[in-house]
Amino acid sequence: MNQKNGKNSLGIDSCFEDLENPIDLFKKWFSEAEKSEINDPNAVAVASSDKDNQPNVRMVLLKGLSYKGFVFYTNFNSKKGVELKINQKASMCFHWKSLRRQVRIIGKVEEVTSKEADDYYNSRPYKNKIGAWASSQSQVLDKRETFIEKIKKFEKKYSDQNKIPRPPHWSGWRLIPNEIEFWLDGEGRIHERLNYIRSNDKWSKELLYP
Repeated sequence: MNQKNGKNSLGIDSCFEDLENPIDLFKKWFSEAEKSEINDPNAVAVASSDKDNQPNVRMVLLKGLSYKGFVFYTNFNSKKGVELKINQKASMCFHWKSLRRQVRIIGKVEEVTSKEADDYYNSRPYKNKIGAWASSQSQVLDKRETFIEKIKKFEKKYSDQNKIPRPPHWSGWRLIPNEIEFWLDGEGRIHERLNYIRSNDKWSKELLYP
């Protein structure tokens, strides 16, 4: 890497490095976030939109990462699940306040394989597995007691904690990125922004004004 006075070859902070693939840079930034963020460094905002192009955003947890994309799991009958079935275009935003860094990702989602979903589901704690069965996510709940009773019902049905099948409506989405932007806070709001764009499976880099 060509560095001079703490800068890389593009004239920005050396924390951006000079890497050809943004996933490699993300892994380095994420590793730093795991050391400094008090809670959930893998928390990420995911934005989708419905059939009327109404944007919708919520926080989820990143549960898988590869050169192919970023994985999170959910109830496919939830609002985000329904929206992502209709419109596969989505975006993500990580914000690590402790590092004063942000990563934005734009791309298209695909469903993970059944094996990926099974493997992750089977690694979850018992209560989490039961919750996946008991929660009609995003649907109207008349009263809290109704949900508690459903939890008890599935705890009775699946009393063997080692034999809880994955619900057919529960799986994961992989966001396959077309753009990944790395943002670093700067004094006087003179932030630094490095954007990667993919074309024909090759990544190019550009700087953006703050």
